Amino acid sequence: MKRRTYRKLRAEQQSDHHNVYVVLLGPAAGRIRKVRALNPKRDPKKPCVYVGMTGLTPEERFANHKAGIKDAWVVNRHGIRLLPELYEHLNPMPFEAAAQMETDLAEDLRRAGYTVTGGH
Repeated sequence: MKRRTYRKLRAEQQSDHHNVYVVLLGPAAGRIRKVRALNPKRDPKKPCVYVGMTGLTPEERFANHKAGIKDAWVVNRHGIRLLPELYEHLNPMPFEAAAQMETDLAEDLRRAGYTVTGGH
């Protein structure tokens, strides 16, 4: 029987299990000065969203936000639900790809007129 070292086991667990996700925020989030400043060309008819990245499933991460566990304050206060139609086709991916995709997805949504927060 071949033994797996901790390092090998950890590498197997880490590959392709990161996800990007998008959370629909309530309309009050769009009235926050910081959020408006990040989105000067926003379309008021489109919703306010939060873009994030996680090693968990998007559903688990959203539950953590709402429970106050490593939460983004804007999602904790204004998060309504996930918007899987905007991110589902992208997941899962390795960490480096997810980190880049978080930024790219936020910029793409911002260009499309969404009011975007997160996505660093």
